[in-house]
Amino acid sequence: MRGLARALGVEPMSLYHYAASRDEIVGALVDRVVEQIELPMPDEGWKAAIRSCAISAHRVLRRHPWACNPLMSGPRISPARLRMVDALLATFEAARLPPDLADLAYHAIDSHILGFTLWEAGYTRGMPALTGDDLTAFLERLGIDRYPHLKTHAEWHLGPHDGPRQDEFEFKLDLILDGVDQMRDRTPTQSDGPAR
Repeated sequence: MRGLARALGVEPMSLYHYAASRDEIVGALVDRVVEQIELPMPDEGWKAAIRSCAISAHRVLRRHPWACNPLMSGPRISPARLRMVDALLATFEAARLPPDLADLAYHAIDSHILGFTLWEAGYTRGMPALTGDDLTAFLERLGIDRYPHLKTHAEWHLGPHDGPRQDEFEFKLDLILDGVDQMRDRTPTQSDGPAR
């Protein structure tokens, strides 16, 4: 609250003239964040629409990682968040996913967006700040030689790479979407009758 007041050039207690509680202020800020997320476009194929929305959500939440926890645990669900959830579910419905698969798919996408963003925010505060001798000393303090597979993995991360690496968020997102697509193709819809 002090940081917000400082950014607005006011005293912290004056914020409560405009809102009844800290939760109300945080909720309004989360609304503003979620409103920036692009919703799935109905004219795209379902995978492309979900993919675009998820990438947009990740990009927005990367700029505001503090918003992930209130999104998951806030005392209220914002209208912007409800619109996003509804749009994702509508896209899964248009793709003719059975309700149980749509539920699993939605939760997989949502947990990937929020979980990956939090995971990424945690790592960007620590490891990338270490370079050169500091990183070597850190790995030695871990006793990295006792973990040969982890050591090989760390050396791969530290070594030179040919060309740009595939975006990790999008790689995992594609795994989820491809898996849902395969399950959709194996699961008959109610109108299809029994599988043959």
